[in-house]
Amino acid sequence: MTSYVFITGGVVSSLGKGITSACLGAILEARGLKISMIKLDPYINVDPGTMSPFQHGEVFVTHDGAETDLDLGHYERFVRTRTGRDSNFTTGRIYESVIAKERRGDYLGATVQVIPHITDEIKDSVHRGAGDADICLVEIGGTVGDIESLPFLEAIRQMGVELGRDRVVYVHLTLVPYIATSSEIKTKPTQHSVKELRSIGIQPDVLVCRSELPLPVEQRKKIALFTNVKEAAVISAFDADDLYKIPGMMHRQGLDQIVTGQLGLELPPADLSEWEAIVDAKKNPEAEVDVAMVGKYVDLRDAYISLSEALLHGGIHTRTRVNIHYIEAQDIEVEGVDRLADMDGIVVPGGFGDRGIEGKIQAVRYARENGVPYLGICLGMQVAVIEAARHLAGLDGAMSTEFDRGTPHPVIGLITEWQDSSGETEQRDETSDLGGTMRLGGQDIHLKADSLAHRMYGSDRIVERHRHRYEVNNHYRDRLEAAGLSFSGLSVDDLVEMIELRDHPWFLASQFHPEFTSNPRDGHPLFKGFITAARRHRESSTPLAREA
Repeated sequence: MTSYVFITGGVVSSLGKGITSACLGAILEARGLKISMIKLDPYINVDPGTMSPFQHGEVFVTHDGAETDLDLGHYERFVRTRTGRDSNFTTGRIYESVIAKERRGDYLGATVQVIPHITDEIKDSVHRGAGDADICLVEIGGTVGDIESLPFLEAIRQMGVELGRDRVVYVHLTLVPYIATSSEIKTKPTQHSVKELRSIGIQPDVLVCRSELPLPVEQRKKIALFTNVKEAAVISAFDADDLYKIPGMMHRQGLDQIVTGQLGLELPPADLSEWEAIVDAKKNPEAEVDVAMVGKYVDLRDAYISLSEALLHGGIHTRTRVNIHYIEAQDIEVEGVDRLADMDGIVVPGGFGDRGIEGKIQAVRYARENGVPYLGICLGMQVAVIEAARHLAGLDGAMSTEFDRGTPHPVIGLITEWQDSSGETEQRDETSDLGGTMRLGGQDIHLKADSLAHRMYGSDRIVERHRHRYEVNNHYRDRLEAAGLSFSGLSVDDLVEMIELRDHPWFLASQFHPEFTSNPRDGHPLFKGFITAARRHRESSTPLAREA
């Protein structure tokens, strides 16, 4: 019998519902419960796969190939449970399913309406996504009062009635702003947000109040009085200098005990020793490195959130403070590579479109020629192939057909056929829809013996997640290998998965996205290896600092 915790938000967006959900999941998991997590998004897109990173941030890819909201990345970094295509439902996906049923005649001639048909579909989706978990945490995107989220809020209201309040907990996240000019903490936005929630039939059991500083007792009492929430259930979610401190912060305020108490669960105490070790490793590094991330969405850090976190995980597991410098690829095109001169490592992440491509290629060349550790992700591997083709193999004008269909040397081209994670053959062409048509999800990869990739993973076979539409053109592999490029990872159907450079201290790039499987407790071999290489580079280039 699965119980449900519904997490809603009010006042403003981006308060941290995803982090709150993930941290609560981590604490409940630390008390021995099996957790599942779901994000309900009110936008009409079927999934975020075609949305601009500037609008939506990163698209997180699950093992089973779903393009999902970035909050699922938070979930997988905090809990052991894997998410999947039944962990993220949008308005578009819900309506798509209902309309398909109506066309088939499943509703037997009934007038299809928001209530009950849309809300029933939402409830069925939540039950399906919950699986056999002890507790399913369900985050509802947007803020209370948005017209788009009303069907989702109505659905979770109905679930509270149908399942009973001993199986449902409502957690509401609000903002408690501090007005500096009057030195006052204002509780009125929280009061109004709860009033809005109650007007649609949901009385929150817990309030998580976001604020710059810890919430004083006086304000907690006032919020409890005006919102009909117990004072002990008014949780202060004040700004933390480290995300991974938040599970401990919430546990110390008794959030998990409030939830499990309402659900009638008797459980052992939470063992948060892993999180304490992570916080200690971040707080007490033994060295530091400066890493350049040369991308095209650097103005919105959420566009690279999994990659940024994976680099920090590499630092946690090597006791290294990682200073990430976000560099716009177009700036390198205009100003040159001088900004890379003091970097201990260079990362080129994934992306789409031709803006900034030449800047990324220049960054690759700088790393290759100066022996700077290089890690390329997806497009970062493709530009490394283009750079090697141009400057090592002498293939003038080499390019990807994504950016130049008339290139004389299409070393990167549109993939038209591949095997998915289940072994089925997928086929695409240039006329295919953009949404959901890429090579997506976990794929088997075979690593070449005695390669850097093999040393990093310590295995002949790995599984990593993909999200791309273009591949290395196999017709150029022999010429590129003769020029010094090594293809150290291949898929089961002979597609290039990893490349590296012979005679370079540490140069590795992958077609897949290793950041999607990195978490703070385990890290990831590629990021641990990259940060270790960056430390060696820093030490070798600054002998005086090393001696000190």
